[in-house]
Amino acid sequence: MAVQNDTPDSMFAYVVVASQRARQLMAGAPPLLEPRSHKPTRVAMEELNKGMLEYETPAPPEEGGEKEGKRRKS
Repeated sequence: MAVQNDTPDSMFAYVVVASQRARQLMAGAPPLLEPRSHKPTRVAMEELNKGMLEYETPAPPEEGGEKEGKRRKS
């Protein structure tokens, strides 16, 4: 897993990281900057856009290996 500071590449990853930070703010964590808004989601987005949050991305799956999980019986 790689720790990153920049804005996530995909919109899905952006929403996941911002929502996790917003939950932290709602639970009482102090903001990392002087927020322009009082809403936790906007503060989290502002922090993420300025590269103030660290997050980890999962390693890509290895090629060639069989997928584990549920399979249908033929």
